[in-house]
Order: sequence, then structure tokens, then C-alpha cells
Amino acid sequence: MAVTLSLHLYNNNIKLAVVRRAADERRLGTQQLRQKRRTTTAAVVEDEEASEEEEEYLLPRFTAVTVSPASFTARTVWLPRKRKKFAQENQDSLLILLLMGLEKEEARPDSDGDKGLHGSLAVSVHAFSDLTHISPVVFLYLLKECYVHGTCKATKKFRALQHQVHLVLYNSPQPGPATFIARCLFVLPVFGIYCDGFSHLIVSALHRFRNAVTTAEDSSISKVLAARLFIDIVEGSLPVLDERIGVKILEVFHVTMTDMDEAMSQLKSQNDSRFDTGKAYVEHYIFKLVESQAYMTAVILLEQFSIRQSGHSFLVKMLDIHQYKAAEKWATFMGKEMLCTLVKEYVDRKMLKPAYDIIKKNNLKQDFPVVYFKCKESSLKKLAEKALWDLAETKAHGDEQLLEYLVYLAMEAGYSEKVDELCDRYSLEGFRKLKEPEISAQHSRYLQLNELITKDIVWVDEVDGLHDATSHIEGCKVVGLDCEWKPNYQKGSKPNKVAIMQIASEEMAFILDLIKLSEDVPEVLDNCLTRILQSPGILKLGYNFQCDIKQLAGSYGELSCFKQYQMLLDVQNVFKEPCGGLSGLAEKILGAGLNKTRRNSNWETRPLSQNQLEYAALDAVVLVHIFHKVRNHAQSAPPASAHGHEKFEWKSHIISHMDNAKKTKKHWKARKQSKPQQQQQ
Repeated sequence: MAVTLSLHLYNNNIKLAVVRRAADERRLGTQQLRQKRRTTTAAVVEDEEASEEEEEYLLPRFTAVTVSPASFTARTVWLPRKRKKFAQENQDSLLILLLMGLEKEEARPDSDGDKGLHGSLAVSVHAFSDLTHISPVVFLYLLKECYVHGTCKATKKFRALQHQVHLVLYNSPQPGPATFIARCLFVLPVFGIYCDGFSHLIVSALHRFRNAVTTAEDSSISKVLAARLFIDIVEGSLPVLDERIGVKILEVFHVTMTDMDEAMSQLKSQNDSRFDTGKAYVEHYIFKLVESQAYMTAVILLEQFSIRQSGHSFLVKMLDIHQYKAAEKWATFMGKEMLCTLVKEYVDRKMLKPAYDIIKKNNLKQDFPVVYFKCKESSLKKLAEKALWDLAETKAHGDEQLLEYLVYLAMEAGYSEKVDELCDRYSLEGFRKLKEPEISAQHSRYLQLNELITKDIVWVDEVDGLHDATSHIEGCKVVGLDCEWKPNYQKGSKPNKVAIMQIASEEMAFILDLIKLSEDVPEVLDNCLTRILQSPGILKLGYNFQCDIKQLAGSYGELSCFKQYQMLLDVQNVFKEPCGGLSGLAEKILGAGLNKTRRNSNWETRPLSQNQLEYAALDAVVLVHIFHKVRNHAQSAPPASAHGHEKFEWKSHIISHMDNAKKTKKHWKARKQSKPQQQQQ
């Protein structure tokens, strides 16, 4: 029985429909049927006879290709009786033309009167499903046609074809896949502008294929061909191919010096070689690369052919022109002695970070203990300066020397509880007696909370305290806002929920436990914060608080209070010049900065330490004092002397976000107007 394979595309889904047609068997004789089964050309016909006997098999979607949703003309291929097995084994090869997004064109009759044939689409699908008798030229021509007629973007077409070439290399190319690709590379210049792109395409496809399948005979033949190909590219016999693809060919085909010798021997027999051996040719080419300072390519070839003649001077030349990757690749190939030389060179050039990376990657800690610890200490210091104490502790990996250094950093920063924590956890002695004078000396450099407010910090974690705090804040004209959350050191992960929110007046600070309040009394919390944040009579000061408000809205999406606000003044937008963030601004305006060592502590722990409470309150209180100090000075002094600003202009920076509220008012107004009409009806 004849079996017809019809290919359809419906809204980016590819279906393979295998249709039995009893009419064909009645209409065609046995001889005609056998002859038709041998047909290898995919004829384009209209499929109008799909019946209830149709069997459908859903093919896997190619995620790298966006298939055009336009309808396609059906393609008919006569298959053996075992249609299901054939479809499963050859579906990728049969679909390459359709996957490229070929648009349907109007079918026109040919000279024989057959309807449905289309010249531009009558491409041999068999050429991809069986490469036994397909020459490289024909294969590349069909590949080019698929690319040219594809309608999706170039990158997607390239990836689709790359994947397809990788698949069809399993379909018996002769004399073998690697040799077939090598011969394709020799004839690629015929295809002009497509040569460079297709060379990368088929070489990368072969690279994937060789990782899975290889044979000794195919490998030996292809290696010599690849060596000849490399020589032709370098000598300019194939000018359309770049020398970079020549080097890539050597890598993918795993060409050795023996293969180069064989290639040179063949050329010598044809009186077409200036060199006696492959080694002489390769070394001459590498010498030219070094002269042109193409060190990375030179290193790749030295490593490819295991040439170890170059030494320290070669390494220094690469470092002098900042080709560090080439130098590291070369040193790794040469071994431990050259790696140690590279580390010394990095240290002499004050490049501790790359020196540390080499030491860590190649396990040279015992050879460079001083450099290793110096780099580790530098890394810990940078983390401590960013207040990433927990991460710094993790990076110490329990090393006592590094932990002691971390304790000294905490003492220097005045972070007393971190000193106690580290000493207790790792049984570090001798630091507690030194702690008090060190910390007291450091405190004198920073603003203290008792210098700014006259009343205590109020911790709010229950409903009565929340009402009291709201009443006090509603009586203030200016308040400072801030919030804190536990840092998350995992790259790309979602930030933790905001743990606390600080609201401070000039003399008092409230710290709201958002986690507890949102769980216990979410409606009350929402109402109280709405009254504060949306009040037009309270000026709310923040430092980069628009970022904080987004974090709050993301943490508590069920609360509406963080989605709207009025009278918010971001101090960062008013003072754009100071360095060092809020601490730098406080130092400029108030004469002393803020101790930011606790900003990345764990704000979800309960209870918070006194130092954490003071740090949190200070961030909100200092905003109010900065605002009053600058505004009062601007009102009493000439405009030109207001701390370097010609005029303290802040009102234009006030922002509000009440879009949703406006929509709500319109909504209720519309409802009121429509209600009488509904009653009349």
C-alpha cells in the first residue's frame, strides 16, 4: 500500500501525518507503485484527501527556530511500509526545509500539466536523509538554498542549520563524517559571501558530532585533509577563509604534527612546498604570529602541536602588551614552573587579584603563602568596607589567621557585637581587652544617635504601639523614612522581605516590625501606613527611597499602602554632589558621617541588638536634621553661601504617586452617576 507523508504547519506546531490511501493502490499497478516508492524528490502537492484513517505523530518543537505560522504547501514523499519507524528516525532530516520558515507560494502548472509543482521548493529532501551518494558541493548548495529562502532571522537560521548539519552527519556521509566535512571546506570558496559563515557552521557541527562518534579510518583521512586545508588557508590558496577558521580546523580535527608531516610530504611530492617537515612549517608560522603580536593564536598552535621551546621572555612579552589570557594559557600549558613565574610577574606588577586567581586555580598556596593571605585579606577588607560581614566570614573558610584579621576589621569599624560574635564562635583570645579602647576611639568619628534626638527609640510590634506611633507621626510636619532587610548573597536570587521600617521625627524614632505586624494585624498596618504615606500634610524624607518603596511593595503586595504616596522628597536628588552616600552627605552638612558597618546585618533576628536599633533609627533621624540644617541656613544666609548651592531648591523635587487613587475616585463618581439610572430602569 502506498503511504503518503504530508507535512503541515499549524500555528508553530509541526505535525507529521501519515495517510493511507487505498485509492492509490487501486489506481496504480504493482510496478508503478514500486517505481514511485523509489522516488527521492519531494514533490509539492495539494493535500486534499485526508481521511479518517489519518495517523498523526507530533514532532518535537525546535526551540531555536521561530516557525512562520503561515500555511505551507503539503509535501509528499513515498515511504516504505514501516512508516512510523521511518518517520521517527528521519523526521529531523525531512523537516529542515520547513523549519527554515519557507513561505508558501502560489503553485503553477509545469509543461507536463502537473499541478502543484513549484520549482524553487522542489528540493531533494533525500539529500539530507541519506548522504551516501551526495557530494559536498550538492550538500552545500542545498544548505545555502535553505539559508537564502529562510524567513526567520539570521541568527536563528544559523542555529537551526547548525543543529541540522550535526544531525545529518549520522546519515552515512562517505567516506566518513569528518572527511565529508573536510571536503566541504575545500569547496566552500565557490559559495562566495556564504563561505565564512558556513565554514564556522559546519566546523562547529562537526565538533559536536566528534564528541559523540568517531572512527579510526575517517579520523586519519580527515586529519591529513585538515592539515592540507590549514596550509592552503595560510598560504592564501583559499583567501576567502580566515586564518582563525584555519586554527579552529586544527583544533576540531585534532591535527597532530604527524598529520602536518604527511600533508607536507604530499605537497613536496607535487613540488609545492618550501619546507621539508610539518614542524618547520608550523614553527615558521608561529614565528610570524609572534612578530605580529598575535600571541593568543601562537599559544593555541604551540599547545596544539606540543611545542615547548619558548620560555620566560615569551611570557614577559605577552604581559608587556597586556595579553594576560594568552600568558595564563601558555603558563598553564608549560606547567608549574612557568605558573610560578607568572605569579611572581603579577606580584611585581602589583596585580594581586590575577596572582591570587592563578594560585587558587592551580593549588599553589604552599608556594606563595604570603601572597595568598595578602590577597585574601584584601578581599576581606573590601567586603568589610561594604558591611558584608557574613559573606566575609564565609570567605575566611575557618582559617584562624583570616578570622583574626576580620576581628581587627570589626574593631576598627566599631562593630562590637561582631567582635564578640567572632571571638565566641571561633574561640579567639586576646581581643576582648583591646576592644573597648579601639571602639571608643572609632566612635568619635561618627554621629551618635543621642546627639540628634532627645527621646528614646520606640520598637513597634503590636497594635497599640502602632496606633500611638501613627498619632505622633501625624502631628509632625517632616519625618524621615528608611527600611532594612536581610541581605541575600546568592547571585540572581530574589531579595528577602523587608524586615523593619523606620519613621523618625526630629526628636523621636519609631521602628516598625513589618514582618510581625503584617502577619498579626495586616489591615491595621495598611490603614496606619496609608494615613502616613498618603498624607499631603507630612513631608516624607528618604534617601533613594523610591528604590525602598519598590522593595516594600514587592515584599508586601497584599498591602495597598506602599502602592501610593504623597509629598515624598528624595534627599539624594536634592544633593547630587556628595560622595559616600548618606554618610558622606551627613559629614558635609552635620560635620560627621554615619557608621555603616551594620547595614548588612541580619535584620530578621529578634530581638535586634541595641546597636542595630541605633543604626536603624539614625538613618531616618539624620535625614530630618540634614533637611532642617540646610533649610534654616538657606533662610538666614545669602543664597550663594548655602553650603555651596546657589539656592536650596527642594520643593521641585517632591514627588507623589496617586494614579490608582485618581482612578478610584473616577470609578466611584461613575458608579454614583450610574446608580440612579439603574434604579429608574
